Amino acid sequence: MPEDATAEPGLTAAEAATTLARDGRNELPQERQRSPLHIVLEAVREPMLQLLLGAGLIYLIVGDLAGAMILLAFAVLNVVLVVVQESRTERALAALKDLTSPSAFVIRDGARQRIPGGDVVVGDIVALVEGDRVPADALLLAATNLEADESLLTGESVPVRKAFAATGLGDARPGGDGTAFVWSGSLIVRGTGLARVQSTGARTEIGRIGTSLGAVETAPTPLQIQTRKLVKIFAILGIGSSAALALVYGLLHGEWIKGILAGITLAMATLPRSFRSSSLCFWCSAHGGCHRTRF
Repeated sequence: MPEDATAEPGLTAAEAATTLARDGRNELPQERQRSPLHIVLEAVREPMLQLLLGAGLIYLIVGDLAGAMILLAFAVLNVVLVVVQESRTERALAALKDLTSPSAFVIRDGARQRIPGGDVVVGDIVALVEGDRVPADALLLAATNLEADESLLTGESVPVRKAFAATGLGDARPGGDGTAFVWSGSLIVRGTGLARVQSTGARTEIGRIGTSLGAVETAPTPLQIQTRKLVKIFAILGIGSSAALALVYGLLHGEWIKGILAGITLAMATLPRSFRSSSLCFWCSAHGGCHRTRF
């Protein structure tokens, strides 16, 4: 251990701000959150909602204002609930990401201070203590009985011992005892140490792994392929039978509007129960029960 390791003054606040502006925050890339408009457009693509909107418009055209208002109101309510639920989910995920982004003890202007992990920059001197997660890839300047859990990177659940090394690092990689490098995301399980940050954000080892995994194109599983084929078959049968019902009803009774409504009813009935149960209640209440569309 170098004698002057604990006397390191660290970066100044101005130097840290300049590096942060140059390299960006110490965060892994993430997908942009969807806007409410995007969520609405995705909800409108759902078959059930399209059926409700179509049926509501047909009722509006034929002059049944009460039935149209019930169906359209339920469609709007469905969209509002989807937007609220999806927005809450994305906010919860963002909050969870903030919780997993560790704060860090750094030495700046000669004093220790705890800062958000996203504000750590290259050149910062990080104080490592038991129970903290390493905020960035860093080279040890000092270590006392320091052990880290690197299972996030290596899959090995046994902690590895860390030690200061005065010689060159060579090609440092996660795993192995006696190394002088600590890695972003690893957990300090024992001891204390000081380390100088070498890489942040997407340039860390875990960031490179995430980037490489993001570039991998995953092929659909056999189960997914078979399920898609089955869904297509049922969709074709459902659309065909609904169109046939509307055609036959119109030819037999001469009431094409009711024939179309009967076809829509059949289409809604072919959807899985989890998608149609509550919607059919509103649908039936709008025109007095599905039994009225029979021949």
